[in-house]
Formats: sequence, C-alpha cells, structure tokens
Amino acid sequence: MNTKSIDYQLFSHEIIQWYRANPRDLPWRGTLDPYQIWLSEIILQQTRVAQGLPYYYKFVNAFPSVRDLALASEEEVLRLWQGLGYYSRARNLHACARFVWHELDGKFPNTYEKLLLLKGVGSYTAAAIASFAFGEVKAVVDGNVFRVLARYFGIETDIATGKAKKEFEALANRLIPVDQPAEFNQAMMDFGARLCTPKNPDCPSCPLQQSCFAYQQGMVKDLPVKINKTKIRERHIHYYVIRCGDKWVWKRRAKGDIWEGLYDFPQVEGDLKSEKMEISFPESEFEAKKIPKSYRHILSHQRLNAVFSEVEVSEENMQNLEDWAEEQGYQLVEEQRIEYLAKPKLIVNFLRDQGF
Repeated sequence: MNTKSIDYQLFSHEIIQWYRANPRDLPWRGTLDPYQIWLSEIILQQTRVAQGLPYYYKFVNAFPSVRDLALASEEEVLRLWQGLGYYSRARNLHACARFVWHELDGKFPNTYEKLLLLKGVGSYTAAAIASFAFGEVKAVVDGNVFRVLARYFGIETDIATGKAKKEFEALANRLIPVDQPAEFNQAMMDFGARLCTPKNPDCPSCPLQQSCFAYQQGMVKDLPVKINKTKIRERHIHYYVIRCGDKWVWKRRAKGDIWEGLYDFPQVEGDLKSEKMEISFPESEFEAKKIPKSYRHILSHQRLNAVFSEVEVSEENMQNLEDWAEEQGYQLVEEQRIEYLAKPKLIVNFLRDQGF
C-alpha cells in the first residue's frame, strides 16, 4: 500500500459529498425494510443496476413480503428470474426466504454476524443489509470498492486472493464513519460504478484526483491488480426441438446442474460440425431439420455454441413419442404452457427468433 500520509476522514467526507451531489434514485434506497434491501442485493450480485432493476420490480410486485416469496413454488421463482443468469442465486433466494419465514418468524437477523448464517448471504450482502437496514458500522466491499481503494491508496495486492479480501475489508472498515455507515457504503459503491469505472474512469471530474495514488503515478489502468483470470470452457451443443401437434418435448435440468430447475430441449454435446451428432430416437419415425442460425451464449466460466434442429412428429406417432420421452426423462408440454416454463436465456432467445 502507498505509504504517504493520508487523511482518512477527508477521503470519507469527499466520497459522501460527491454522493450527495450525484444521487441515484433507486427504490431500495428509500426503505429500511431488510426484505427489500436483501432482495435488491441478491439481484444485483454480478449484475448491473440497469439490468437488475426490472427484476427487482417484478419480484417486489409478485412477492411483496418474505412470506409471499417463501410460499411460492421454486418454478415460479425461477420463471421470474429467467434471463438474469447465475440461477443458483434464485434458488438460494427462495431457500433463504423459506428459512426466514418458517424458522425465524418472518424476521431477518439484525446483525452482520447473524445475517452471514443465511443461505446465499456472504460478507458483502450481510454488510449491506446490516448497514442499510440496521445502521451497523460495517463496510461493504464489492468490485467497485476494490477498484476505488486500490487506485486511491495504491494497493497492488491481487484482488482475486483471500489476502486481498481481508486487506480491503480492514481498510474499508477503518474509513467508514460511525455516524454515516449506510451513506458511506452507498457512496463507495456508486463512486466505483459511475465515476471510478473499470474502463475510461472520469478522472477529470474526480474530487479525489489530487490525492489519488493511481492518478498521480499514471497507474489508473494498472489498478486494481487481478492476476488469476477465469479460464473459459468452450462447449458445443446441438439442441433438438421435437414437436407433435401442439406438444413440445422439454428437458428439466437436474439437481447440481448450472441451470438446475430450468427447462431446455433434448441435446447432444460435441463437435457441431460432426455429421454423427444424432439424438437417440428412431430415425424412421423422426426426421431432424437443422435451423440455419447458430447461437452463442457466455456464462461466467463457459462459452456455449449452440445449433438447433426441428423435429416434426406426426400425430399418429404420438404414443411412440410419449413412450420415448418418458423413457428418457423428458416432458411433453402444450404450446400454450411454454411461456410459463423457466428457461435459460439461450432458449428464450431462440424462441423469440421463432416467433414465440
């Protein structure tokens, strides 16, 4: 860390003053309700505010209280989450709501340490709820906060390490004013998200420019340091869209799958250019017609390359199809019910292109 003399109080004051002059009108900022704050924080994990905001409104409208969310089915929750990605968040959200409602009498824990015991709640989310809802003096440290602190204080510790997490949390907790914990935390997150951005930060407008280590040393592009890059795995998937009359064959993803609980189509995986890629149904009864357009979808650790083939099955072969689907663990779903299935964004995009 940069060893120059630093006025910690001045740093906090400047950050808060900037925040007051540049507030964002976000619905969860006008409430002390831990349910709404928790909901917003889970939705915004690894998600931009612009993308997450519509989902927040959908969830609040569908489930106004933790009771409503707890009593909903997992399928309802996944359906509302559809397209947001990282579906384990939705499953943890539902499990946490059920625990709070059934085991805690519908009341969220009011301290950082107790909040950490909730499913899907880590140190960042616990600190956010504790400070925003209950006024606890606990600093939040997310990617935005890492970036602001690394640049301003000249910290070159690799932020992907456990050592960095402890170092940055200790510094942030030293900076947080005891009488303004919530406002300081909101200010730090917004400062990183809107001004001290990963690329092209607005340094000319920064009130901390003159005392910022990275700016003064020409190291803005070098900080924060993140050495361990995630290795992306390439996957090639051939989907089969099998229909008979108004019924479609769907596959519900199994427990432990990255898309657990979501619905997509029967598939095979391998080299998309291979002529040998075939799904295991009798070719004499089923003829596949490949759709020209291919699809690409990026997940946190995977890059999916997908093609689709349509299979039209005559109604006289419906019984054969039903027997085969049952044997394979698939489901036949009427076309009018497809809208209500929770589906990965890749499948949603495909259906949209097909006019659904």
